Amino acid sequence: MRFRATIDNVPTFYRIVQAIEKLQKKCVIKFNETEMTIICNNEANEGGIQVWSSIKVPSLFTSYRIQSNANNEITLLLSPEALLAALRSASSSSGATSAAEEVTMKLAKKNDVAVLNFEVSGMTRVGHRVRVSHDVRIEVMKPVDVARLTEPRCPEPDIHIVLPPLQKLRTIVERMRPLSDDLVVRANGAGRLVLGINTESVTLDTTWTNCANPKMAREGATQGSVADDDDPREDKDPEELSSVLISIRSFLKFLNSHVVSTTTMACICEKHCMILYVYIGDVADAGGVLTFYIPTIISDDAF
Repeated sequence: MRFRATIDNVPTFYRIVQAIEKLQKKCVIKFNETEMTIICNNEANEGGIQVWSSIKVPSLFTSYRIQSNANNEITLLLSPEALLAALRSASSSSGATSAAEEVTMKLAKKNDVAVLNFEVSGMTRVGHRVRVSHDVRIEVMKPVDVARLTEPRCPEPDIHIVLPPLQKLRTIVERMRPLSDDLVVRANGAGRLVLGINTESVTLDTTWTNCANPKMAREGATQGSVADDDDPREDKDPEELSSVLISIRSFLKFLNSHVVSTTTMACICEKHCMILYVYIGDVADAGGVLTFYIPTIISDDAF
């Protein structure tokens, strides 16, 4: 089993890990010949939020080499906090170097413990060459355990809508957080998005209009990809609002992905979940997609 890569885009890799670091103490990272997949499932995750991301190798790495007996796939269990610390040391803002000239990542063993080793080569602020090494302890997952990892199955969404900038949403939702544990998200096919809370003491809605309603790819296509054909559910009233009730805390955790988002697509599956696609780069040529699943809260008086 061999793996080695040069991290060509450290800032983007750092922001991706930053977006998921608060979700749970351990995450799964799967490498294959074309993609890196980061998985946060809900087994150890308050609120049930899950992340299944796919990032194209060329968007982050060069000199990428992988070899294993499992179809050249390697799946690791590790701490996102430790990974974030290693990537932080490779960024120019770390203070250790004025700029990293090269950052390599490879599988290694230290004292019979499997690690993901990061080696940073660069220059100090006073012009001295320096090489810094960081080890992130990992567990290499067995193929039988990897096979048990399954992405959530969801019904066909009732509505797709492009969200406003996540930083702006975060400001609004943080103000709602002290007032309620639950958040109602409503959207329709006429570009209307509503975030609201409804308690015994307060009812509050914030509305956005003129949001885009993209046509999404149907069965057999990659999740989160935009379709070229018209949506066959054309008889749905565009003014009809579809709604989902979710944990406001889970939604705030998702909003941490504002650090990496350029465009974010939301899909509402009524009485089931909310699916959020965070695109890395432009939608037409995205370097990857972070897919967040937030389960609904069942409540008779939610809406």
